[in-house]
Amino acid sequence: MKLTLIGAGPGDPDLITLKGIKALQKAKVVLYDSLAHPALLDYCPEDCVKILVGKRFGKTSCGQDEINDLIVEKARQYGEVVRLKGGDSFIFGRGYEEVIFAAGFGIEYEVIPGISSSYAVPALAGIPLTSRGISESFWVITGTTRAHQLSRDLHLAAQSSATVVILMGLHKLEEIVLMYSELDKMDEPIAIIQNGTLENQKVVTGKISNILPLSKVSDIGSPAIMIIGKVSALPDLSLQKVTEIMQGNSVAGLGD
Repeated sequence: MKLTLIGAGPGDPDLITLKGIKALQKAKVVLYDSLAHPALLDYCPEDCVKILVGKRFGKTSCGQDEINDLIVEKARQYGEVVRLKGGDSFIFGRGYEEVIFAAGFGIEYEVIPGISSSYAVPALAGIPLTSRGISESFWVITGTTRAHQLSRDLHLAAQSSATVVILMGLHKLEEIVLMYSELDKMDEPIAIIQNGTLENQKVVTGKISNILPLSKVSDIGSPAIMIIGKVSALPDLSLQKVTEIMQGNSVAGLGD
């Protein structure tokens, strides 16, 4: 028996890996998430059994325990099962939990990594997570912990000069703004990207001081990621200004 865990990428179906496509083309049964683009199922054979197991904030079709049980059930029934998850399944995707659960029943597994939305979505919106003279590192943090609270790591990240990427955290925006305001970072640039990499992508940029009203006016919603840090302001700058910044002549206008 075998479980193949595939990362579907950040949304655009063209961003799945070739190895992922090859695995789908041989699949007998696929358990897929809502964030995996439905067009990817077209790679599966006609007789492949396709089962939606949901998993979006506030809209979970199956609980994690039920998904784990389905993996074992279908692996026993078909000899193998494919699990298709959005982004990369080992980055806040509970993929590791699933393969370890399956291994406990003697099911071998293969992991096929996917392109993570944490860096792909900002990149396609013109935001580099690192750039010389602006940001030397980045944090990737979940906005939804098991206890449904903000990660304690966010407070540490907010104190640094690093770019901070928050996944699944739009519903915590008010708390995030409060945290940054308490650190006297009201001028810190922030971008929110909904449906990143897709045709209906929506981007809102601003500062901690005004992002709440901007997000309400734009009616931005989930699924979305947030990028906080000076690099978030780059898409709104002129080419001349960006060139000056990269040459180390100025960082004015990127927040304090």
